[in-house]
Amino acid sequence: MSSNVGLTTPRGSYVQRNLAHLRPRDQGKPYSTDLDSFKHRQRQPDKEILEHDRKRDVEVKVFELRDRLEDEGVDEDEIDLQTEALRKKLLQESERGSGQNKKGLKMHQVHELAEAKLKQDDRFRSALGISRDYEEGSHWKKQEERLKANMEKDLAAEMSSSEVKREL
Repeated sequence: MSSNVGLTTPRGSYVQRNLAHLRPRDQGKPYSTDLDSFKHRQRQPDKEILEHDRKRDVEVKVFELRDRLEDEGVDEDEIDLQTEALRKKLLQESERGSGQNKKGLKMHQVHELAEAKLKQDDRFRSALGISRDYEEGSHWKKQEERLKANMEKDLAAEMSSSEVKREL
């Protein structure tokens, strides 16, 4: 006997969890079955994050100028004047939109990429003459509505012609 457990040999006495056992989930499906959820929704960039990044880029350039001028031994008042002039100039340029294009963006700049993609899609949509409120598949819906209207017209015409024949 081994350790007073009642087993004659230690072989097979290890208790293990069944790691293959699947526990039931709270939900039946981990994904939505709503048809609207399957439609593509483009990620909208966060304006506050974009504004923060724009201001941060300006301040980084201002700080680099300040650091360079301090290394050169320029007077503190002169440094303040030059950095403030550079800050105003860069803020005006960034407000006009002379910023980065999509090619200069990194993968971690998610909001900037989303904004560039929106601009690209707007240019593409205007080049093809597609309206902003276009809904995917609306052409087929319009075609079905026209077919139904034509069928109703034909049915009404047949009804009126059969009534005329009955009267004769």
